[in-house]
Amino acid sequence: MKPGTPDFLRLHFIVILFGFTGILGKLITIPAVEMVFYRTLFAAAGMALFLLLTGRSFRVSGSNLTTLLLTGIIVGFHWLTFFLSGRIANVSVSLVGFATASFWTAILEPLFNRTRHNWFEVLLGLLVLGGLLIIFGSDFGYSAGLWIGILSGFTCAIFALINARLVKQVDPYVITFYEMISAMGFIALFFPLYQSQWAEGHQLRLSLTAADGLWILLLAWLCTVYAYSAAVELFKRISVFLFQLTLNLEPVYGILMALLVFGEAERMSTHFYLGAFVIFCAVFIYPLIKSRLEPARPSQ
Repeated sequence: MKPGTPDFLRLHFIVILFGFTGILGKLITIPAVEMVFYRTLFAAAGMALFLLLTGRSFRVSGSNLTTLLLTGIIVGFHWLTFFLSGRIANVSVSLVGFATASFWTAILEPLFNRTRHNWFEVLLGLLVLGGLLIIFGSDFGYSAGLWIGILSGFTCAIFALINARLVKQVDPYVITFYEMISAMGFIALFFPLYQSQWAEGHQLRLSLTAADGLWILLLAWLCTVYAYSAAVELFKRISVFLFQLTLNLEPVYGILMALLVFGEAERMSTHFYLGAFVIFCAVFIYPLIKSRLEPARPSQ
């Protein structure tokens, strides 16, 4: 099936919701680790309820279940790094780091599908590195946050490639359910190490205020149960490449929303915006060059 206009509109709406997660992550007051635990817990519960109400089966094959659970760990790690980046730095920095997901997809997809890399991918990779050097070469006080954001983009590329294969065999809502269960279990198993080494006062902050509960529910049900499942479902008709291309707009939407919500706290130096512009140019140029140099591929 080929994507139609409703699919493209839905895709952009999903990207806006993904951009909004950075805002919610900043509004929630509990630490990033506890926040991701609650997000995955509420998302898994909401997804289970949806599957039960719609009469869908939870059953998957043993090999697919193993892949789903391993992918869920990657998803959990991705969210940890994304929100941690925003806490260490700010929403804009975490979104610029995340913007490298398209670059990582360009590098990883040929390896994943056992095809050859193209020369322009190497050149665009150098352009991305150039943008990062512009940012790091200035008096940039958020280096750690940006590196963690880049790791977030890398893990996003990995689980997107895996899910694009899984959705051909498994219901997208079942994919979301098992990956949320796995991500929640990963965070829970990480709690003892986190508590002993990094938690403030060596205590977990699991108590929620009313405001935190509301923001986490929005994060879990709107930006995860709906947006994550809808994104996986779209892989039936669009390629990972097209998805990552459109996902490049997430930092644009997110930074604009962050400026509106947080104002001066999100304003960065000229070097930061110049470096970010170079990175965005790289990820947007990639599909244009690819479409000219390679024959058209049928949509997945």
